[in-house]
Amino acid sequence: MKGTRATTAKSSSASVKTADRTQSDPVVAKTEKLQAAEEAKSFPIVGIGASAGGLEAFIELLKALPATTGMAFVLVQHLDPSHESALTELLAKVSSMPVNQAGNDMAVERNHVYVIPPNTDMGISEGRLRLQPRGGSPAPHHSIDFFFESLAQAQQERAIGVVLSGTATDGTMGLEAIKAEGGITFAQDSSAKYDSMPRSAIAAQCVDFTLSARGIAEELVRLAKHPYVANAPGLKSDGKAKKPVPAFGKRGGNQLLLRTPDQLSSEDDKHYEKILLLLRKDCGVDFSFYKSTTILRRIHRRMVLNRQNSLEQYVLFLRENPKELSALYTDLLIGVTSFFRNPELFETLKEVVFPRLCQGDRDPTLRFWVLGCSTGQEVYSLAMAFTEFAENAAHAPQFQIFATDLNETAVEFARRGLYDKSLLERVSPERLGRFFVEEARGYRISKALRERCVFARHNVIGDPPFSRLDLISCRNLMIYLDPEPQKKIIPTFHYALKPEGFLILGASESVGSFPHLFEPVDKKQKVFARTSGSPPLFHPPATRNRPIEKRMYSNLKADIPREAAETELSAQREADRLAASRFVPPSVLIDAEFQIIQFRGQTGTYLNPPTGKPVFDLLKMAREDLVPPLRVAVNRARKENKTMRQEGVRFKENGNDCTVAIEVIPLKNLKRRCYLVLFDAGQAASPKALPVEGGLSPAKSGQSGRREAKAGQQSRRRAELEQELTETREYLQSLQEQYEAATADQQAAGEELQSANEELQSINEELETSKEELESSNEELTTINEEMVSRNEQLNRLISDLKNLHVSIHTAILVLNRDLNIRHFTPEAEAMFNLLATDAGRPLGSVRHNLDCPDLEAVVREVIDTVSVREREIQDKAGRWYSLRIRPYLTLDNKIDGAVVMLVDVNALKRSEQEVKKAHEYVQAIVENVPPLLVLDEELRVEMANDAFCRHFQVSPTETEGSLIYDLGNGQWNIPELRRLLDEILPGNTAVKNFEVSHKFPHLGPRIMLLDACRLDHLRKIILCIQDATDQKKTESQLESFVYSIAHDLRSPLRAMQGFANMLVTEHGPAMNEEGREFAARIEASARFMDHLLSDLLAFAKIGSQTIDLGPVDLRQLVEEVVARHQMEIQDKHSKIEIVGPLPKVRAHASTLGQVITNLLSNALKFVAPGVSPQVRLWAEVRGATVILSVEDNGIGITQENANKLFQIFRRLHTTSSYPGTGIGLAIVQKGVERMGGSVGVQSTPGKGSRFWIELPTI
Repeated sequence: MKGTRATTAKSSSASVKTADRTQSDPVVAKTEKLQAAEEAKSFPIVGIGASAGGLEAFIELLKALPATTGMAFVLVQHLDPSHESALTELLAKVSSMPVNQAGNDMAVERNHVYVIPPNTDMGISEGRLRLQPRGGSPAPHHSIDFFFESLAQAQQERAIGVVLSGTATDGTMGLEAIKAEGGITFAQDSSAKYDSMPRSAIAAQCVDFTLSARGIAEELVRLAKHPYVANAPGLKSDGKAKKPVPAFGKRGGNQLLLRTPDQLSSEDDKHYEKILLLLRKDCGVDFSFYKSTTILRRIHRRMVLNRQNSLEQYVLFLRENPKELSALYTDLLIGVTSFFRNPELFETLKEVVFPRLCQGDRDPTLRFWVLGCSTGQEVYSLAMAFTEFAENAAHAPQFQIFATDLNETAVEFARRGLYDKSLLERVSPERLGRFFVEEARGYRISKALRERCVFARHNVIGDPPFSRLDLISCRNLMIYLDPEPQKKIIPTFHYALKPEGFLILGASESVGSFPHLFEPVDKKQKVFARTSGSPPLFHPPATRNRPIEKRMYSNLKADIPREAAETELSAQREADRLAASRFVPPSVLIDAEFQIIQFRGQTGTYLNPPTGKPVFDLLKMAREDLVPPLRVAVNRARKENKTMRQEGVRFKENGNDCTVAIEVIPLKNLKRRCYLVLFDAGQAASPKALPVEGGLSPAKSGQSGRREAKAGQQSRRRAELEQELTETREYLQSLQEQYEAATADQQAAGEELQSANEELQSINEELETSKEELESSNEELTTINEEMVSRNEQLNRLISDLKNLHVSIHTAILVLNRDLNIRHFTPEAEAMFNLLATDAGRPLGSVRHNLDCPDLEAVVREVIDTVSVREREIQDKAGRWYSLRIRPYLTLDNKIDGAVVMLVDVNALKRSEQEVKKAHEYVQAIVENVPPLLVLDEELRVEMANDAFCRHFQVSPTETEGSLIYDLGNGQWNIPELRRLLDEILPGNTAVKNFEVSHKFPHLGPRIMLLDACRLDHLRKIILCIQDATDQKKTESQLESFVYSIAHDLRSPLRAMQGFANMLVTEHGPAMNEEGREFAARIEASARFMDHLLSDLLAFAKIGSQTIDLGPVDLRQLVEEVVARHQMEIQDKHSKIEIVGPLPKVRAHASTLGQVITNLLSNALKFVAPGVSPQVRLWAEVRGATVILSVEDNGIGITQENANKLFQIFRRLHTTSSYPGTGIGLAIVQKGVERMGGSVGVQSTPGKGSRFWIELPTI
């Protein structure tokens, strides 16, 4: 905490000093800001974003980071805007670096941690943090995206983004921006407490490393040591500042990596060219037209990710790893896009561009072209925008969008149109509901919109463009290209667009040197309209400048330095230029049409550009007096194909008479005829002086001399005029010939044009007809193609269904034609019929199958002839059973075209039938030999009566089966209680045990019958067993009477014995010795035991003999009464009795049930280990039509073997000395419960207690 405050105070004071200097000297402040910005770019800044669960991830990451990574760390956490944050203090305790809460305009330093304050949006620029108040919009707040995008713009390739635990999708778009600028991105793996944010970033395919928080820290430490990061200018290996590194291109111990082409050494330059060559061979794209700085940034990024320290190593790595070559290719094709990126642009399109496109007579379908479409978000955004515009526009045309990109993977992704929810943040709910269909993996663009968009791979530099387009969108593509291809692309767009078309460029792009081709419509949104300007001819270069220079320099000597070679070549060119300008006579190079190709020397004396539009016609540029001789000389040279020279051509220049010789030289060995026209002023002919005759007197000589001189001048003038006249005649003759030739040519051309016009009109009519036919055919073909595509999809689906059906049914199937040749068969039929994959077309008769069916071919022929179905059971040679089913093969128009043979394996069914038959016989034998038995249906009608029933009751099966049980005999079974019990068996899954029926049966007389009934599961039948217990009841009654009589008769002598023994001890005890008193006590104890035994016998006999009337019994009240009677014993033994939950009413006999509960409670209190206080729990649960009352104790327990013997009379498991008793109590319990129509049981574990339960019918 103290360290944090100190760091913050230090930063604050530094900021104050900086502010003071800024106010005192703006120049110094500006310089310091630039230095701070450059310093910030010299080391990486790591942006770390998190939301819910982010504190634990922050702590784990910072704990694993050393203090000297050389990086700065900025933490952006979603915080409560209305409360102060303690995040800075918490992180300061675990971090080895200083932790600061970010402040506005705070400089970012390496090896420091900065934490965003609450209720703030934070960005970064020029190496300083920029804070602004958080907006109050109800929309989801994306503070992480906001910071990551500013970090990408400020740091570019030195930006690192990390997304940790959190909900929603914040951070995904920010990571895309960082990756687009060449930075490195991380996301937390499944260790994230909340994985929505990292999972969203991973789904957007913008994450380089997916690791745990600790793994991210370890990878950051490795990146800090990588030469690309560690050897940045101004950074030592320990992360502290140092002096600038030496010039680039020199190799030190760490193999310094380079960032710009100009900084590459010659060796690295070769490796760079090799990488471009590998990309061109593998991907077919020449990246030499792309900006080298961008390419190198991407290469360096991939080197960092793959731990390669030099370009040479990376070249070898690319050759050995084709996947990395594909990854580099994908990285170079920077795909940063989103739905409705720059929303203002789409509003401009709706308000300005789309209305103008829909004006006037337009084609029925507008054609748009989107270049660099990436994964398609911009394409679908444009489609949505125009669809929304068309709704409110009258007679809006249809539209078609052509979307292209170099990345085939991105094009395929766009074509599918399936996007994760995290990529739809900028799509409104209305658009989401209208243009998207929700699926399990995200949202898919609706089919209607996808059909309007055609995606394809296209290279705008090398591939021909689309034509007749109304709109071209090329946003943020040209910024990655060199100026040379940009000069080709803009005229290409002008050619591809219609006259009223529009062009959209990115924010940092322009039309460059072609403002005459496009005029701005919206300068801010970079929307341009096509003009009618003429684009220049453009020929794409075959190679780039640097490779050409390399080939040129490779022809020089290897030992000549590159700079020396350049100097030598420049000197030669300069020498040639000077020689040509000083010693070559003025001349021009023209073609056969007098068009000047090149000017040589100073031609201004003879040629003068005319006013108006620039022209290069020799006769139009020549001075007026030079036109006729030039035309004559060129025409003669052209006709005679030899050099023509004309001397003494006179012309005026600036009012002075001048003379020049004109020489026209035809150039040979050329594809087209060209002439070199020389103007030779130094060799022009001058008038010659006439000789003077001697012997004349001076006076005479002077006069005659003047006359002769005058005559000579006149003669020369006459000769000059005659020569000019001759030249004029020749010039006129030339003009006449040219005129006649031109007239003839014009007449012929007119005739040809007239004929061509007629032909063109005819062709145009034919083309119009053909166009209509083609359009009609195209529409038909389009419809047919759509139908074929739909049919093909249906066919593929049916084939897949059929294939999966065959695999799923595991059935041998043969499809035969009318000639019984095999057309198709399933894999299971291969083994059954011994077929191979090449046996299609083989006759069935030649197949040697494994079936015991010699007439198979005849049966198939019969099915085809009679159009019937045959089915039989057959066996193969191994004895397995099959169901052979043969049916006719029907076509869609119900024609017989063969047969289908199917073999269904019924071996298990057949074996089961045999086993069922045996089981039925076995059960039938048992049923016929058991006591009387009836099987009743749901209506209690007799479905079957066994022989024992018929014999015992002397009836026949026909008299019994089908009748209600209540109608049998003389109604002996029509007893209300029995009817109730039988009615409850099926719905309540109950049973009837030992139901006693006393009746006078026909042919039998008075008899007592015991009935047992239960349900047959899954058959909804009732089995009713009848046992004649008349003799047994008589015996039991006699036995019980005997026991009662004996017990009653023995009680009087036993009580007398007990009384005499007591009197003996009382009255004569002092006179007796110890042994006598002991004998007397034993007599008394034995008498007491016998009395208890006789009491239990009487109770047992009473339960068995007394009449029991069942009725409603309040179980809780009865249990509480029994517990009250044992209250003394409970207190003496310090027992705990717990009655749990409600105890419902049951159908029972109150006194009998009380005796049963009393015996169970007495046993629970008795059978406990010495020194243990008894604890007894009583509870009841309702199960259907019965109630189960449980009595659970903590006693000594019993084994399962002894549990089955407990309810036998006189059965004891312990001696009377250990646990006194008569061994009749549980027998009374069982007897009483059975008399009430219930059952009893026990569950016990030795040493852990027992649970006794009784089951009685509920009310």
